Amino acid sequence: MPIRSLPPQLVNQIAAGEVIERPASVVKELVENSLDAGTTRIDVELEAGGVRLIRVRDDGQGIAREELALALARHATSKIASLEDLERVATLGFRGEALPSIGAIARLSLTSRTADEEHGWRIEGDGHGHYGAPAPLPHPVGTSVEVRELFFNTPARRKFLRSEATEFGHVDTVLRRLALARMDVALHARHNGRGVYALNAAGEPREHAQRVAALLGPEFVRQSLHLRQAMTGLILRGWIARPTFSRSQPDLQYFYVNGRMVRDKLLAHAVRLAYQDVLFHGRHPAYVLYLELDPARVDVNAHPAKYEVRFRDGRLVHDYVFRTVEAALRNTTPQAMTPATAGARDTLQPAPAIHTQQPMPLHVAEDMAAYAQLHAASQASAQPAATAGVPPLGYALAQLHGVYILAATADGLVLVDMHAAHERITYERMKAALESGQVTSQPLLVPQNLAVSRAEADCAETHAPELARSGFVIERRSPESLAIREIPALLKDEDAAQLLRDVLADLVEHGKSRRIYAALDHVLATRACHTSVRAHRRLEIAEMNALLREMERTPRADQCNHGRPTWTHLGMADLDKLFLRGR
Repeated sequence: MPIRSLPPQLVNQIAAGEVIERPASVVKELVENSLDAGTTRIDVELEAGGVRLIRVRDDGQGIAREELALALARHATSKIASLEDLERVATLGFRGEALPSIGAIARLSLTSRTADEEHGWRIEGDGHGHYGAPAPLPHPVGTSVEVRELFFNTPARRKFLRSEATEFGHVDTVLRRLALARMDVALHARHNGRGVYALNAAGEPREHAQRVAALLGPEFVRQSLHLRQAMTGLILRGWIARPTFSRSQPDLQYFYVNGRMVRDKLLAHAVRLAYQDVLFHGRHPAYVLYLELDPARVDVNAHPAKYEVRFRDGRLVHDYVFRTVEAALRNTTPQAMTPATAGARDTLQPAPAIHTQQPMPLHVAEDMAAYAQLHAASQASAQPAATAGVPPLGYALAQLHGVYILAATADGLVLVDMHAAHERITYERMKAALESGQVTSQPLLVPQNLAVSRAEADCAETHAPELARSGFVIERRSPESLAIREIPALLKDEDAAQLLRDVLADLVEHGKSRRIYAALDHVLATRACHTSVRAHRRLEIAEMNALLREMERTPRADQCNHGRPTWTHLGMADLDKLFLRGR
């Protein structure tokens, strides 16, 4: 078959196949165009899940009459004009493919008016790439786009659409993501005449939290920490849910880069790594995070749907996100949870919450030395001077069924799961001791050979000193072969070869890996569980107070190693409500 140019209509339909998958894709492209046009309010109207009708209206800058036809041409855009612009894209759209692609698979009409014009102009298409001349039409400043009968001329594509409810569900997901991306823009949406969203523009932090609660549920906000951290050229802000609000699926994870919703492996890995010490295996964190950086440092033209991005300094961004989220989770001490200090930190602003925990049926070995240390510490810290004020977790009153500690605080009552709390304390103490010095290694009687790729062997050679500090002593025997001579002593019962393979894979892809320390932490967590205060062990008041004071000094003290809460607070208002006082 000879080489020949494709007809314009076929070119547009091929492009549509890359950009337009379903009604939700159309909504995404049109709403993003509105946002790029500087709108302050967007109205979305749908019928039949968006298959019969999608109408998006904005109050942005509008399109001049002489540019309407050009707006429907491929690769015609007002957003970039040079390679330099492409390398610093700050808009959501920039390729100029959306409108002509939509017009190739649906009946599209475009009505717009600029501030300089007395009325609007409308241009209509037949779904086959043919458009009439612009006609005058009353219209406020801004743009309206109507898309009718999606895929009417491509039956093969239309048959892959799902039920109306399913298609609307995808649209709803897109609208939720965009509403979280631009809280300064009001969003109103209707489906089959029924109101779906009526979101006003949010300018203040409290209004931001209210929009997040409206879109993701008030419980997410109540169980989240608000963070904001800046370093040279990078800002990370948003909400991260406490480990106790973990999910069975990664269905509540929203990450934005310069206002663009992304599903980026590097960013997801950084957040997951920050949570690894506080979540059950198989659970997923929930978060809404916004990363801001110079547009020149990120390539947004790496995916047809622009969901994936490529960072110029990927390792730096990964490390920054990991350390910021990990630090916020580490700072969840009782002091940070008290009203007196709420909002004092720019990086960590916890929302007030009441944690609950089910009894933990842990059958653990009891280490009497732990009680000796606990009792010794209690002599100095059991009852601080009255002038020092009531500490965050208060003073112990009693022990309940050998499981919980009851303590009186300045404004109510605290209940502490003593085993879970001491497990976290012991674990953090062990980790601090491990991180303060080099990991102890154990020589292998017979070195273990490991076949790897050339890239992994090169990486192992480059990172050999770092691996040695982590307990792995290796040498390169050939271009694609390594010999493991020593392994971390704590991991003598683990599959060291597989762990090293995973570490090398991380180093090749991300330039760093915490898998060794994650494995070491797992061993320490098990030991901490076995050496912590055992449930049903009788404690004296002094020992209880010693445990409370130690919790106040321990990172991540609000949850145990399994991600469960270690304490819950009931204020006087909560107690009064229980007993109907004041009614």
